[in-house]
Amino acid sequence: MILLAGAATSAIASPATAGDSLYNNEQFRDAASMYERSLNEEGPSADTYYNLGNAYFRTGQTGRAVVAYERALKLDPTHEDARTNLEFVNSRIADRPEDDSSFLSNLQRHVSDSLTANAWAWCALALFAMLLGAVAVYIFATGVSVRKFGFFGGIVLCVLFVYTLSTALASASYARSHGSAVVIVPTTYLSSSPRPSAGSSDKLVAIHEGTKVEVIDSISTPDDPSSPKWYNVKINNSTKAWLRAVDVEKI
Repeated sequence: MILLAGAATSAIASPATAGDSLYNNEQFRDAASMYERSLNEEGPSADTYYNLGNAYFRTGQTGRAVVAYERALKLDPTHEDARTNLEFVNSRIADRPEDDSSFLSNLQRHVSDSLTANAWAWCALALFAMLLGAVAVYIFATGVSVRKFGFFGGIVLCVLFVYTLSTALASASYARSHGSAVVIVPTTYLSSSPRPSAGSSDKLVAIHEGTKVEVIDSISTPDDPSSPKWYNVKINNSTKAWLRAVDVEKI
């Protein structure tokens, strides 16, 4: 098991390659800068986000490390090193809300994460081809037992095709979504309204760096230069409140 180990190496000379060298020489801040440059110039990469998360963690930026690992898993949910390191970092943050999702939703998430969105799409295409074959068997076969096999096999394949296709679409939609965010400052406060706290009664609870929230809505507050935008967020599928947008980074 690799846990916050040396960076994954790149095949060609690039900013990511320079980042690998800097990381392995324990120049973590410079490595993070090179990985950021690689993402800007060469586009998203699960390995680069994974390496960036490692560099952020080594420089004490726990929240940004969580963001990087989450982005790596969005691109490639099968990236086990990113998942392992994310679980390790999450175990060290101050706030660890309990997962109150249902058993079925957790099972579906586990199944969905077993393949990338493209892999699910290819599986759906293969199942559709098999479904057409089963239909052809049912229509053109002369034997009763063979036609029954084509009919019932077609029903099973149809169910599997619909499930696989819906999983592929859901995985692709999740990869493009930006509905979650992570606290990137040491401490921020959930507020009952989108404005600076006027007193202790406005503060619901303090949350700390690395905490993941679901962004439900946003509002601009141009009259407040210190926090010109606020997010309405949800934590642990229950607690809803407002926090400053500058205190979090969307995944």
